Amino acid sequence: MGYSTARVSDAADLNPRLRRIRFDVPGLEQLRLPDGADEAVGIYFPRDGETSPPPMTLRDGVWAYHDVDPVPPGRSYSVRAVDHESRSMTVDFVVHSRGPATMWAQGARPGDEVGMSHARGWYGPPPTADWHLLVADLAGLPALARILDEHNSPASVIAVVEVAADDDVAYLSNRVGSTGTRIIPHVGTGNGLAPSVLGTAVRRLTLPEGQGYCWFAGEAAQSRDVRKYLRNDRGWQRDRYDIIGYWRAEGENWARRYAEHGDELFAVYQRAISAGKSEKAAAEEFDEALERAGL
Repeated sequence: MGYSTARVSDAADLNPRLRRIRFDVPGLEQLRLPDGADEAVGIYFPRDGETSPPPMTLRDGVWAYHDVDPVPPGRSYSVRAVDHESRSMTVDFVVHSRGPATMWAQGARPGDEVGMSHARGWYGPPPTADWHLLVADLAGLPALARILDEHNSPASVIAVVEVAADDDVAYLSNRVGSTGTRIIPHVGTGNGLAPSVLGTAVRRLTLPEGQGYCWFAGEAAQSRDVRKYLRNDRGWQRDRYDIIGYWRAEGENWARRYAEHGDELFAVYQRAISAGKSEKAAAEEFDEALERAGL
């Protein structure tokens, strides 16, 4: 994990909910992007009254805002495209009605600065998979678009998307109708607008024969539902799915409840890692502990 500043070079709206921002990232190689189709990076925004966030510092091998109060607001965003030669990056922001990150993105102009760190990614289909099931709501749509752009295996693709309007589906238009790719849209549900149907939609699918792989990026409760279905009902092993909760419905209420028992619940994850379990297995045990606690 590394750190770099980044400067906006261009910004434009793709539709009322998606805003594309291009960054010049002088320390791009220092970020150590994982080079995966759903790679993401933490973006840290200026605090009130500032034009750029303070730089991170390295301490004990960890880049962070050590001894900085208040810490600049930050969120993890998918990297829509990256050009290592020009040291530039494209990020498609899903904008909302409130929040420091979305407010910054809506007003971003060339020359504005942010910090970047904590690069990571999850998408890792086994080469033996005969088909891929890709599931996303608006938060996961940019990562899904890049996965579809870079898909070059013979495996067929079923993409289930939950979006706000038809022009969100059009964002994937370059892949609609492609050989071996099927887009199943659910318009007007989830995404903080209405109850999500992603978990139900996946359960109702008639899946192809052969070995499948699932990638999910969306609301956390729906990610839990899909993971339990694949693992418990269909008997899939962990190497056949990468299921990530990108956000939580009623996140502020959830955070307040988590604060009451968070340390003891996170200890479940830490014990699993200490026992030599994989990060994915430890994360699942942590999520199961959250569910038992009503979270």
